[in-house]
Amino acid sequence: MNIDFTYENPTAIHFGKNSLDVLGDELKKYGDTVMLAYGKGAIKRNGLYDSVMKILQDGGKKVVELSGIMANPTYKKVVEGVELVRKNNVDLILAVGGGSVIDCAKAISVSAHCEEDYWKRYWIDFKPLANEVVPVASILTLAGTGSEMNAGSVITNEEQKLKMGRVFPANVNPKFSILNPEYTFTLPKYQMVSGIFDMMSHLMESYFSNEDDVTTDYLIEGLLRSIIHSARKAVQDPKDYEARSNLMWSSTLAMNPIMGLSKKQDWEVHMIEHQVGAYTDCAHGMGLAAVSLPYYRYIYSYGLDKFVRYAENVWNIDGTGKTKEEIALAGIDALEAFTKECGMVTSLKELGATEEMLPQIANSTVILDGGYKKMTAGEILDILKKAY
Repeated sequence: MNIDFTYENPTAIHFGKNSLDVLGDELKKYGDTVMLAYGKGAIKRNGLYDSVMKILQDGGKKVVELSGIMANPTYKKVVEGVELVRKNNVDLILAVGGGSVIDCAKAISVSAHCEEDYWKRYWIDFKPLANEVVPVASILTLAGTGSEMNAGSVITNEEQKLKMGRVFPANVNPKFSILNPEYTFTLPKYQMVSGIFDMMSHLMESYFSNEDDVTTDYLIEGLLRSIIHSARKAVQDPKDYEARSNLMWSSTLAMNPIMGLSKKQDWEVHMIEHQVGAYTDCAHGMGLAAVSLPYYRYIYSYGLDKFVRYAENVWNIDGTGKTKEEIALAGIDALEAFTKECGMVTSLKELGATEEMLPQIANSTVILDGGYKKMTAGEILDILKKAY
């Protein structure tokens, strides 16, 4: 562990079939006005909305609703939420949904008391958080992003065609998160497997960096193996509680900052996908799946030993009689076979991208230097073409 770090995670996790039972007691810790933030109506159809509203009403809370949060939450939606918080003096934002809803809630949280242009300050200039935040809590309905236990927030500015992520200090973390795997049972398969690749990508972004012996890499390998095992079971039976519970917890751990400790971390796949998403509004996990395979085939030789380790320890590739290059590529081939087995998308064309978009996506992608190869816009364009 050669890179110094400070680790803090203040989120309380309530996990399991009866986890909603704690909501009433948790709400007593906050003021009278709660913003209930959610998506486009799924929680009303499955009955969760009614259950949560009853608990809020029984607790004497005034409820302000922000509905219609989209899969890639927009800056306009953040502005709408900020206005509601300011107008109603909201004491707690309760996000009920997947990572997009929780990301949007955190963006509203940091922006509500910001006196500047908060998009520019926090997502463009990446200035330090310098104002009061509104507490956030979450009830998770989709496993994939890990937003329920971190301080990250990814927001799309539709006018600027920019999808930007920001990790805030730990005081922006949800104060508590309720995780009942049964809430994920009604998700369409498309969303479920998109979330599965998302959690895997979070782990691989951290894994494919560094050349030293880091405890974090062993943890990542174990989580990837668990996700692969449980994903296969969940695809066959989406109501397999054991599989869905393992996936939900793996997702939370995958994007918990503990999985990046003492790691440089890559995140270039995410930077590319963010711009794919800004242009196509695609499901995040599916965009990651389409980008990851050509990206890893492009960079594997720069981190050859780690890709060999990945193939052997995650995918059980037998290296007997193979060169390092052959083993590494066999591991990437195994990842591709798994994505197809689960029904994940591996083509940008399927996600709505056009050939004309590709140069724009490449030229607007943020380029990082934490992985094995610092990319250029031209190289990113080549990868997009291979993903197309």
